[in-house]
Amino acid sequence: MNRVQLKETLELLFGDLLQAFEEGDEYAFYPYGPEEIKRIGYATNITPDVVQQAAEKKVQLLLTHHDAWDFVYGMKEECHHLLKEHQMNHFFVHLPLDYAPFGTCNSLFKELGMESLVQVSSHQEGRSIPGIGELTTPISFETFVDKVKTVLDEDVKSWKNSDRLIKRVGIVTGAGNGTDQIRDAVNGECDVYITGEKNLYTVQYAQYVKMNLIVGSHTFTEIFGVRSLAEKIAEHHPNIEIVQLAEEHIE
Repeated sequence: MNRVQLKETLELLFGDLLQAFEEGDEYAFYPYGPEEIKRIGYATNITPDVVQQAAEKKVQLLLTHHDAWDFVYGMKEECHHLLKEHQMNHFFVHLPLDYAPFGTCNSLFKELGMESLVQVSSHQEGRSIPGIGELTTPISFETFVDKVKTVLDEDVKSWKNSDRLIKRVGIVTGAGNGTDQIRDAVNGECDVYITGEKNLYTVQYAQYVKMNLIVGSHTFTEIFGVRSLAEKIAEHHPNIEIVQLAEEHIE
């Protein structure tokens, strides 16, 4: 697969979602590596450690959900320096991946065993609207928390704010810590809300409206969407090898 073929494949996979968001802010390709790409390394985040891992694994394209954050001062410059030093291409795709059919939210639903969705996650009024899915059989909150822990392969924070069984699940992966998103889950008649970040107001509002709450990490609520994108690219280009790069479980 060469760079032109990669671009064509991305446009095919994302369709109008790439045009819906600002290139450079929400997605970008940095052509620092070879024209021909045989190995893709993927992670939720780009950090100097992730780039070094990719270099050790002889990756030609680093695929991430996030770009390096400008407000983590100096890290973006260091990441780009290392990408150039190791002659490695980088493609990040943020909001388009959150809302793609194979993206972060839908991939987490799939991992949790919910492939039939009531509502897909979308971007409205400058924020993410939760995706909503349903379990075939209602289960206890405690059993569902254990299921989320197993899927994410990490400990999670959980607040049992009602005694109802869990059937309808609302999700905003990553930074879905807004009280407005919990309100969306309430309006969607969800029994539990899952996201990847919290603050004081997340917890307080969930308690106030009696919404059961599960919070994993930003990184590992979103990794399945990045993996899915890498696998989709490999489906179109069977000669491509994909490898997952290790990241820390940070609360």
